[in-house]
Amino acid sequence: MCSAFPSRRRDRAALAGLALLLCGHGAQARELRVCADPNNLPFSNQAGEGFENRIAEIVAKDLGATLAYTWWAQRRGFLRNTLNAGICDVVPGLPVGSELARPTAPVYRSAYAFVQRGDAAPITSLDDPRLKNLKIGVQMVGDDGYNTPPAHALSRRGIVANVRGYGLYGDYSQPHPPSRIVEAVAKGEVDVAIVWGPLAGYFAKRQEPPLQVTTVSPPFDGARLPLAFDIAFAVRRDEDGGAFAREIGGALRRHRAEIDAILTDYAVPRLDGPQDPQAQNAQAKETTP
Repeated sequence: MCSAFPSRRRDRAALAGLALLLCGHGAQARELRVCADPNNLPFSNQAGEGFENRIAEIVAKDLGATLAYTWWAQRRGFLRNTLNAGICDVVPGLPVGSELARPTAPVYRSAYAFVQRGDAAPITSLDDPRLKNLKIGVQMVGDDGYNTPPAHALSRRGIVANVRGYGLYGDYSQPHPPSRIVEAVAKGEVDVAIVWGPLAGYFAKRQEPPLQVTTVSPPFDGARLPLAFDIAFAVRRDEDGGAFAREIGGALRRHRAEIDAILTDYAVPRLDGPQDPQAQNAQAKETTP
């Protein structure tokens, strides 16, 4: 029975914690509070089917924490209303360099990609002369048609009249609305689409027949327009002077092989690390003395 303690103050203090543990009233279990979109495959959904869901599970397990989600559509104001409002502590996918949050070590680096039908000659560069005559799909952000980097890059080249915009947010009443731009290639609405890499890779292989995906090269258009980004987990900028970000970064590093396998499974085009963990393992065996 957990009731009696010695009368001396020091002994009472020393034994109190032990008594609490023995009585089953120890410290509250840790939670990893994550904010994510409930309808945004391949990244996340409420059923936990996205690759960010799976990586968050790995991190939570490594930290000995229970994973707790707050679901919020990734529209404008997402960080302001979630992470920076204090209703969660982590966002599992944000470009490194954002001024609104503190990044962890990067999870992966990807780029915008050309999506074409399988029988088309691959396009790799925004300077390909065919782009002046093909019907091109690009992603647009918001109701005001805010341009994504590929749209800016095409506009700089005078390629405008043959470009069709597809909303990044889309019809949220439908499953994974951003996938419509990839489906437009499969249906022949456009000849080629320039799509953020993870979205391109995941949905291209799910079309019938599968579509081809080629990352845009080079990863910068001119001196200032990036077409490739490091993606990391993100925490609040005022969070323990970066200690929490480093803790999550450590978990990501410790489980690098598992995370690489997940990204490969979801067909994420990468500019860093292995795209095929099995090939990497085979190569490692060949080079082992």
